[in-house]
Amino acid sequence: MLELKALRCGYGLMEAVHGIDLTVHRGHITALLGPNGAGKTSTMMSIVGRVQTRGGSILLDGHDITAMPPADRTRCGVAIAPEGRRLFPDLTVAENLVVGGYTRTQAQARRSEERVFAMFPRLAERRRQRAGLMSGGEQQMLAIGRALMAEPKMLLIDELSLGLMPSVVDQIFETLKVLKREGMTVLLVEQNIQRALQAVDDVVVMTAGTIAYQGTSAQAAGNDRLADLFLG
Repeated sequence: MLELKALRCGYGLMEAVHGIDLTVHRGHITALLGPNGAGKTSTMMSIVGRVQTRGGSILLDGHDITAMPPADRTRCGVAIAPEGRRLFPDLTVAENLVVGGYTRTQAQARRSEERVFAMFPRLAERRRQRAGLMSGGEQQMLAIGRALMAEPKMLLIDELSLGLMPSVVDQIFETLKVLKREGMTVLLVEQNIQRALQAVDDVVVMTAGTIAYQGTSAQAAGNDRLADLFLG
């Protein structure tokens, strides 16, 4: 589904990612792990066009999207629930979802909204509540729901469980299993190694802007070096 080839990206004069090769398989849930500052968020944001690409290429479903603006990448089938959620706090749940469906027709957006509310009933109950007044778990559900409004083929989630109660994390991972059964491809950044290994198919570990490890979750679970790599 996704191929990064010799990808380099960064901010201003700083290069954060140094020529990485990465494959995310269709229909798999892949965890991107690593210490703070490893380049995980930069990689995710470069995929959706929010961080400058300085070299290499990004292929989505076999199509080169490296030079595409963010809106066109969304239309091609990639959407993100970003780090920090980045919701519009003064807009309601329903209004935030409308923003997520901006590339689609009204009829398509309505169908997507119904799907999101079925997936996250708590959002349906709070559809008229302002996003800034919701709990962290509800905001994360909304961030994921907003990304799903674009009906992506591939969903990116940056810092899935950060600051959330374990019960909410469990609920979100269960939702990801449903999405996987429906054919969704997922790439997520996760700080909890053990929780990630229980829920994903593949694992990638980044350190200092490079790829230090790639393998299946089963292979990663048996790798004694994984914790050392994660801790940098």
